[in-house]
Amino acid sequence: MKYRGKILFFAGMLTALGAGWAGLPYALYRSRPQPVDFSHKVHADKAGSKCDDCHGFRADGSFTGIPTLDKCAGCHAAAMGTTAAEKNFIDHYITPQREPQWAAYARQPENVYFSHVTHVNRGKLKCESCHADHGSADRLRPFEQDRLTGYSRDIWRGKKMTDCVACHEQQGLEHSCLDCHK
Repeated sequence: MKYRGKILFFAGMLTALGAGWAGLPYALYRSRPQPVDFSHKVHADKAGSKCDDCHGFRADGSFTGIPTLDKCAGCHAAAMGTTAAEKNFIDHYITPQREPQWAAYARQPENVYFSHVTHVNRGKLKCESCHADHGSADRLRPFEQDRLTGYSRDIWRGKKMTDCVACHEQQGLEHSCLDCHK
């Protein structure tokens, strides 16, 4: 009986902490699906596409990022398969020439500069080195946006500064804060 109040207090505190821990992501992040049910796996396996077929570099070396509708329409002016996702994409985007409003998982903070062309061409890194198996995913996961900062949740799931520094150290590269922070 003597410890009952303390036990109830700690049980209540643990329950509240557990609920907060489980509920915080739902309160902090707004989730929404990508506009198109896109499969990297289908494009890689059936169409034989490689990352740089859609995600390439401009003449100045900057990364193109998410492909524009023109790039998609080059192959999908007419249906190439029989999936409902492709039919929906053609009907809602290709035919009316309406650009999908993709949400970028990897928008970098304003004070960070990252050069894909340097890492791919000079560093000879494969896309999978940083993007893991994203290129073989059968569907895009929902975009989760931090309600406070506006950034994607993926900046914490993906590459953090410590990951970049560790990779540079592993490769024997020297680095300075100003290499990435402008």
